[in-house]
Amino acid sequence: MAEAILEPDLPIIDPHHHLWDLRPMLPMFPEPRHRFIETLVDAPYYTFEQLLGDLQTGHNVIGTVFMECGAFYDAARSDDMKVIGEVGYVNGVAAQSASGLYGPLRACAGIVGHANMLLGESAGPVLDALITAGNGRFKGIRHQGAWDADPEVLGPPFHAPEGLYRDETFRKGFAELGKRGLSFDAWILEPQLPDVIDLARAFPDQPICLDHCGTPLGNASYAGKLEERFEIWRSSILELGKCDNVMVKLGGLAMHNCAMPDEGPAAGVGSEALAAMWRPYIETCIDAFGTKRAMFESNYPVDRWGATYPILWNAFKRITAKASDAEKSALYSANAARFYGIEDILPTS
Repeated sequence: MAEAILEPDLPIIDPHHHLWDLRPMLPMFPEPRHRFIETLVDAPYYTFEQLLGDLQTGHNVIGTVFMECGAFYDAARSDDMKVIGEVGYVNGVAAQSASGLYGPLRACAGIVGHANMLLGESAGPVLDALITAGNGRFKGIRHQGAWDADPEVLGPPFHAPEGLYRDETFRKGFAELGKRGLSFDAWILEPQLPDVIDLARAFPDQPICLDHCGTPLGNASYAGKLEERFEIWRSSILELGKCDNVMVKLGGLAMHNCAMPDEGPAAGVGSEALAAMWRPYIETCIDAFGTKRAMFESNYPVDRWGATYPILWNAFKRITAKASDAEKSALYSANAARFYGIEDILPTS
C-alpha cells in the first residue's frame, strides 16, 4: 500500500530503531516458531543499507538513535564486556552516515547500548568501556525488563526475570548510570508499569524513557482484552507521568504483542486505520507527560509487523494534525535531541 507523504518537510529524529543480523540465529528457532520470532524472521538482516532505504521513503528524517538489541557482540571479550561490540559496530555505522556520502542524514547520532545492571556496582567499568567505544555517541543503556506469567506473550527467549527493576542488585547497577550522566530506556509490558513508577521514584534525578507507550497487550492470554485493560494501562501511565524524570516514546504499537493491527507483517493497513487504533494510547501519553516529555519512535524493523515506515509516520502525523508547529517540533525532533544529547543535528533555522 502506497500513500502520499503527509507534512514531508517536518524534521524527524527517529529515537528508536535497531540494527542486526539474525541469519546465523535462525536455526535456533525451529518450526513452529513463536509469532514474535516470525516478526524478526521477516527482517533477519537489517543494517545501514536497509535502514537507509526506510529513512529515504519520503519523510524528512534528519537523524536517528540506535537502540540496543543484542547484536554484533564481541565474542573475544568476557560475557560482561562482550556488549562493547554492539556499540563499536554502531559507532562505525554512525561514522559512515556522518561522512556526507548519503546526504545530511545523521543515522545513529545517538547510541543506546546494554550493560547488565545485575552486575551491581561492577556495571561501572562496563559503562566506562561503552562510553569509550561510542566515541561521544554513546548516551545510555537499556536493560529490558519485559516479563509476563504467560510465556506466549513474548516467547520464552525474551523474558526478563520477574520484578527485575525492583531487584536490589539491579538498582546498585542502575545507580552507576547517574554517576556518568547516562540515560536509561525501560522496556516492560503494561502490567509491569508499576515497576517503572517505583524505579523512577527511587531515582528521581535519573533520566528514564519509557519505551513503546508501556506496551499495551492484545496477544496470547491478553487477546481481545485491549478495551478491557485500557483503563488499567491509562491509570498507570497517568501516575508515571507525574515523575518529572521520565519521558515516553510514542510508538511500538505496531508490534504483534499489541495487536494493533492483529495481522502482519506490514499488513496493508492504511495510516487512517492505524491512527484510529493508536490515537487513544498516544493522546493519553501526551496528556500524561506533556508535549515536552514525549517523542515519536519507529521501533523499526520490529514495527514492520504492522506498518511500513512511511505509513507508520503518516499515522503519527494524522494523530497530531491539530497540534501547533512548536508542539510538532518538540514531539518529532526536539525532545529526542534533548534527551539523548544530540541537539547539534537539529535544523538551525
